[in-house]
Amino acid sequence: MTANDIRIPRRITNELLHLAQLSPTKEVCGLVGSKAGIPHRCYPVDNVAECPEQRFLLDAQQQIQAMTAIRERGEDFFAIFHSHPTSPAIPSETDIKMASYPNVIQMIISLNTKGILELRAFKLDTPEPQEIKLTLFND
Repeated sequence: MTANDIRIPRRITNELLHLAQLSPTKEVCGLVGSKAGIPHRCYPVDNVAECPEQRFLLDAQQQIQAMTAIRERGEDFFAIFHSHPTSPAIPSETDIKMASYPNVIQMIISLNTKGILELRAFKLDTPEPQEIKLTLFND
């Protein structure tokens, strides 16, 4: 494993993919807490963007509640996740421009390919997004 690799429990991956499937036409979003550098829990947050079919904006109050819950559970703020209902799982120009936490991993779920869900992770703290390899494991 390198700094650009993440071990991710299969149950977290399944939860993220399931959340995206529940909203096939609008972007879902939220936070991921971790323990010892391993994603541990998902915190869905309502998308309050003006055009949720094409972008996401975390509900500020729910984001604060999720960050508080992460801290109270002894977790670290690990990632922000969101879905792309009709585009690939790569950061859009808007995703890059609007990244409020560039040092936090961005996990993107794509529903773009029929029958296949895609989950990819990126760091946006450099001019070009850096993809992070995800390695699934059973926990």
